[in-house]
Amino acid sequence: MIGYLSGKVISNGENGLVLLETGGVGYEVTCSAEAYELLVNSGGGSIYTYLHVREDGFYLYGFISPEEKSMFLKLITVTGVGPKMGITILSSMPLNELAFIIASQDVKSLSKVKGLGKKTAERIILELRENISKLDLPEKKPKNAPVFSQVEQDSLIALMGLGFSRAESEQAIAIAKERGADTIETIITIALQTIR
Repeated sequence: MIGYLSGKVISNGENGLVLLETGGVGYEVTCSAEAYELLVNSGGGSIYTYLHVREDGFYLYGFISPEEKSMFLKLITVTGVGPKMGITILSSMPLNELAFIIASQDVKSLSKVKGLGKKTAERIILELRENISKLDLPEKKPKNAPVFSQVEQDSLIALMGLGFSRAESEQAIAIAKERGADTIETIITIALQTIR
């Protein structure tokens, strides 16, 4: 198994494909957007890799970090998500935002990934949300996302689980906080009154 490569970029093409020379051997690697940008802009570097074996050949996929590779491996366990779709999902948004979307069950945002249907997005969330929720989400929040306490985060997940959008839920939680709510029960009670 090839788990890590370090070398210089010989050529690069569309869809994140890089030819990386390591010890006199050239490896074709399909990279996530972040790994691709690092390698191409620097003319080389180090990436974590996953070797996918199919009947028609061997395919290498490259990642910027062990965490990105770990998320990719989780994604491809979901029925209907192959390595190419896994790379597409990873390349569509920062890793911390993807983890946040899955943990908060935001099907609408995940469905915006090119080529990813709503049913597959729902399956990803259904199969991975608890796994992601148990992990410590990265400290860096998605761009423009409000900073929530654990109580507020749990309230957000609960409201989204009831079918409300993330934007509706965040706005309702903000109003509940202004009214002095500080427990999940009081936040959700006020939020439901606000939304409806």
